[in-house]
Amino acid sequence: MKLKQTIERVPGGLMVVPLLFGALLNTIDQLHLPPVMKFLESLGVAKTPEGYYEFLRIGGFSQELFKDSALVLIALFLFCAGSQMNLRVGGAALKKGVLLVVSKYLTGLVIGLLFGCFFNPMDGLFGLSTMAIIAAMTNGNGGMYAALTGQYGNRSDVGAVAVLSLNDGPFFTLMSLGLLGSSFPIIAFIAVLLPIAIGMILGNLDEDIRDFLKAGEILPVPFFAFALGAGMNLASFFNPSVVTAGLTIGVLTTVLTGFTGILVFKLFRENSYIAPVSEASTAGNAAGTPAAIAAAASVAAGSGMMSAAEAQSYKEIVNIATAQISIATLTTAILCPIAVILMDKYQRRKGINGRLEKFELESSSIQKERVPPTTT
Repeated sequence: MKLKQTIERVPGGLMVVPLLFGALLNTIDQLHLPPVMKFLESLGVAKTPEGYYEFLRIGGFSQELFKDSALVLIALFLFCAGSQMNLRVGGAALKKGVLLVVSKYLTGLVIGLLFGCFFNPMDGLFGLSTMAIIAAMTNGNGGMYAALTGQYGNRSDVGAVAVLSLNDGPFFTLMSLGLLGSSFPIIAFIAVLLPIAIGMILGNLDEDIRDFLKAGEILPVPFFAFALGAGMNLASFFNPSVVTAGLTIGVLTTVLTGFTGILVFKLFRENSYIAPVSEASTAGNAAGTPAAIAAAASVAAGSGMMSAAEAQSYKEIVNIATAQISIATLTTAILCPIAVILMDKYQRRKGINGRLEKFELESSSIQKERVPPTTT
């Protein structure tokens, strides 16, 4: 039936489609339709604390996997993603990766900071939160980056993806919120980042472990996406303010992170700008960041470093931030490839072949200068 191929045709499909499906089922569940509840009651399903019967809360393995598994599956994903963070990266690829990570992070941080200065950081313009902005703008789609640089870029552009994997997960968002005034204790960072750190250590100690865990970069994604969706109402995706917010984040991500990446590459005398434009996207798995941040806030509240009210405010915006980031993922999945194609055409008009390394471009230019003009 080619279900997987069909899902993957949707930008960020392995994340977005299960999330929407989970939201659809949860929306139906929350309607508490009498025929559905009578059927569930006849099966012996226990009532929820609110006194209803819901097919996503029937207990056992089913509820644990499809309703309550988001955090543990996100933790598994972060563990496996950490194992793929190769510390042995070539010089040119390492340089480009660092430039891209730093420029993308600082752009997201500055925009989040400016937003927090002018609007409510939890529920400001279009219902946007500082958390949603930073989570979306600092986490690029590694798969899209690899595909675009593989087609339009050079070897070191592609190799930079090993460094770009550092922005997978909630680390940069958590760090940014700490810089912007939220009081996360050290234990909150450790609790969220420990799976990444252990995965990174194991993956770099043993290639076999890295190969074994590689599937975990993808396999948990549709499962935790569905579980996240199972806590959402589908109506949120049709809320005009949510759609507007998601589109806004998507456009800002492609335009601003791409632009700052180009400036940084220009500052460090890189000839081709395919890589920074290819990184100007939002990863599908960034939609899992709000839930991880809410978990960290809960740890902070438990240790007394954050008030219960502030921790609750993070928990309350998880669903809307997840929806906004999902829309931003779809938006950048359309805009980013278009931007790369336009950049490639622009560079070719300037005589720059993005598929060549910097030294190859320079040597070819020198050779052209040395070739004497032909005489007749």
